[in-house]
Amino acid sequence: MPVSPTYRPDPRFPELGAEFADPVRAEAFPQTILRFRNDRAAATIGLDTLSDDEWIAHFGRFEPLPGNIDPPLAQRYHGHQFRVYNPEIGDGRGFTFAQMREAGTDRLLDLGTKGSGRTPWSRSGDGRLTLKGGVREVLATAMLEALGVPTSRSFSLIETGEELDRGDEPSPTRSAVLVRLSHGHIRFGSFQRHAFFERPDRITTLTDHVIATYYPQLEGSNNRPVALVGAVVARSARLTARWMAAGFVHGVLNTDNMNLSGESFDYGPYRFLPHNDPNFTAAYFDHAGLYSFGRQPEAVFWNLQQLAGALSLTAQTDALVEALNGFGAAYRAELTGAMLARLGVQPRGTEEDATLIQAMFMAFAAGTDLGGGARLRWEPFFFDWFCGDAARALSGLRGDLYAQEGFAEFRRLLAEYAPERPERLADPYFARPAPEELLYDQIETLWAAIADADDWRPFHAKLAAIEAARIAWGLS
Repeated sequence: MPVSPTYRPDPRFPELGAEFADPVRAEAFPQTILRFRNDRAAATIGLDTLSDDEWIAHFGRFEPLPGNIDPPLAQRYHGHQFRVYNPEIGDGRGFTFAQMREAGTDRLLDLGTKGSGRTPWSRSGDGRLTLKGGVREVLATAMLEALGVPTSRSFSLIETGEELDRGDEPSPTRSAVLVRLSHGHIRFGSFQRHAFFERPDRITTLTDHVIATYYPQLEGSNNRPVALVGAVVARSARLTARWMAAGFVHGVLNTDNMNLSGESFDYGPYRFLPHNDPNFTAAYFDHAGLYSFGRQPEAVFWNLQQLAGALSLTAQTDALVEALNGFGAAYRAELTGAMLARLGVQPRGTEEDATLIQAMFMAFAAGTDLGGGARLRWEPFFFDWFCGDAARALSGLRGDLYAQEGFAEFRRLLAEYAPERPERLADPYFARPAPEELLYDQIETLWAAIADADDWRPFHAKLAAIEAARIAWGLS
């Protein structure tokens, strides 16, 4: 196998032992048709030199990578799903396949699967992934990375030749197996499982593993569980703020869908905002709007409380509460920073920056009339005002709207800000009349080309366009 010298296997997860995961094998699929491979991500772990046949062998048939995890491991965890505790879940259609060091950063990264077949935690499920679900996740991770969100990266998508029955979409539908590259798959629910069984010894083992693997700076802490909660609070605040700045709605913010490394992953019924709407939901089954756009900070904080509750078996409650209480201030600071980054301007100071962002949201509220009842969309706003260039915004397609009184305070405050790396505006991307977006109807159109004519050209063209946007924004 022609791995490059940057391939450095370091399988740490198996060291946890049998109480944390179950050995499994992938299904033998009828077909393995390569639909997407992320060579940019693969280059960071020394796997970009694989031929397509070798790629399929490892990420379609799951032949072990050299010196890595064998057999794969389906992780054990519990979780609150829409705030109802479920002790019957775990990796039901995926497993941890490999771990290796990232070139340039030395971070430990995981290769994990979605749709690789049944495991002991599949319950009544078939352990499969629809091809449409895989296509949607590839698009989500590409767009989120372009917008500066800490996210897993879709590494591989292989169509598997099975027909799946799904009640929430036309069936039978095509199947696939996805591999994602992530900075860790240990979930909040991983801790909840061992709290459920009242095993503080296993919580301590997991705490030590997470600190050694993802937070080595905490190794000398006197109170390791509390220090870990504080660190996860900080990373979760950053992640949530980046979601909000990207106009992203995860859709299913259950405790088993949040990990200890503070990275977004596992995209089901996600949506990107068409326009600023705090009540906008992604999941059609989220009738109460529990995970709506504006409630995402609340949902993340609630999940952090459940993590701290699990760790209360090994630490004092008062100290854990104090660590949790840092979320509000951390989130507000991170949100301001994330919004300034999206506007492409340099921060001036806490109060001034917060005032600008408040004025920005007021301007959004004013941007309701584009003719015919249309509203100002999220992405075009940041595209137009990038680097605080008022002349560019006012001379563009939406210039008449921005010249209105509802934008006056925003214009005045933004004029006081210096641009951050203004040379980015020279990228041809910013000469376009509109930015790249990933709205629901656009995804449906891309999928229709695949479903109706097996035409993958629009999908790959969209990924190329998102990559051009990523380079132009310079946020990731």
